[in-house]
Amino acid sequence: MRSSRIFKIIANICRLILACTFILSGFTKVVDPWGTALKVNEYLTIYGMEFLQPASMAFSIWLCGAELMMGCMLLFKVRIRLISIFALASMLFFTVLTLLSATVIPVEDCGCFGDAITLTNVQTLLKNVVLTACAVVVCRCRERMFRFVSENNQWIVVNYTVIYIVATSIYSLYLLPRFDFRPYHVGANIREGMEIPEGAKMPRYENTFVMEKNGERREFTLDNYPDSTWTFVERKSELVEEGYVPPIHDFTITDNATGDDITQQILDDKGYTFLLVSPHLESADDTNFGDIDQLYEYCQAQGVPFYCLTASGEDAIQHWRDITGAEYPFCMSDETTLKTMIRSNPGLILL
Repeated sequence: MRSSRIFKIIANICRLILACTFILSGFTKVVDPWGTALKVNEYLTIYGMEFLQPASMAFSIWLCGAELMMGCMLLFKVRIRLISIFALASMLFFTVLTLLSATVIPVEDCGCFGDAITLTNVQTLLKNVVLTACAVVVCRCRERMFRFVSENNQWIVVNYTVIYIVATSIYSLYLLPRFDFRPYHVGANIREGMEIPEGAKMPRYENTFVMEKNGERREFTLDNYPDSTWTFVERKSELVEEGYVPPIHDFTITDNATGDDITQQILDDKGYTFLLVSPHLESADDTNFGDIDQLYEYCQAQGVPFYCLTASGEDAIQHWRDITGAEYPFCMSDETTLKTMIRSNPGLILL
């Protein structure tokens, strides 16, 4: 009798842990489906499946919704037999995926909780191992779990969860996320986001230099760097020990005309600055170029700096000038940073 009660307590604890994790994971992604799609595209690129990227947005919405739905159904014990099997299958899949990320194919961030919580690959793997164990317990002991709602009222949980997922996804696709976890959210201080606390452990990298001599290429480290008869080809940098990484760590702006780094100049400006952000001008929407040009003319009249940040090359910049008549200055920035700053292409940011 006592052992049966203990098993019941353990089963319900595992169920609550699994349910709350699925709800948190689904919620942090469903409020930002664009961010989830970017992470899906990153995985597809790493695994050589770029041909699936056009479907990344549809998959990201399905993934967010599935996680949130599973979490709510586990929490309220709705269709527990079916949902416990789905939860176990999902955890087995994600555990294998994170095992690959932690060993063979490193990924900078798993994206499990969107931009809200960042975990290392090892932390993600340990989390998934624990959750898989919880899923096994839930699958085997589903009859020992108590209910929050009766079987006759299960439709309420299902219907309202579906309505929330659809409404939130549509809202976040066309407007800024209702709950914005991005490091560039409204009100964020970019300079403070780039700072490293005093005494923080720094990440350690090992640099390998690829050199060439007489048609032969070899890799060297700083310890056995060769003489000047070898020609430098490229440098490879590998993270060997993780450390503190500030929320904003790749924010750089380079003037396309002069090649000068103007990041500090922009951050030091006490007034307003407009940034037109377009990771890829080749695929940017030119529908509102007239409004953008009018805003640039207003900024010129008022003495307000206006820059277009992009990761595109000179040909794409010139093509954008030709089709829109753009006269504003263009600057180069990191592609991933631009996609993180704003989800639309192009999008306008006021500093």
